[in-house]
Amino acid sequence: MHMIYYHGTRADLGPGDLIAAGHASNYGTRKAAAWVYLTGTLDAAIWGAELARGEGRERIYIVAPTGEIVDDPNLTDRKFPGNPTRSYRSRTPLRVIGEVAAWEGHSPEQLRHMREALQRLEAQGIQAID
Repeated sequence: MHMIYYHGTRADLGPGDLIAAGHASNYGTRKAAAWVYLTGTLDAAIWGAELARGEGRERIYIVAPTGEIVDDPNLTDRKFPGNPTRSYRSRTPLRVIGEVAAWEGHSPEQLRHMREALQRLEAQGIQAID
């Protein structure tokens, strides 16, 4: 079975472009990310797009890994054992193969709750993304 993977962001990309590690993270201290993140669920990609920093339009790309992917321990080990969010990461780039043109975001209340939770973690010195 061929898995479809997504990446939510505010970057303006096109088919064939690569999404690589090494850019400033959207989370925490914004240090250069050692990993690039992807998901097998549209909902998780929507969160990625909605929480991404920057002024660009929220986008969700359909991506193909160019190398090995592993479970994202930021979610799978700590919050959701068994990886029900189908969240992954890779040290190799993701190739953009398309864009999800129509999707529905979370409610303003859900977004506020998520941002508040991330701010609480940051205030405690907990970096959600390594």
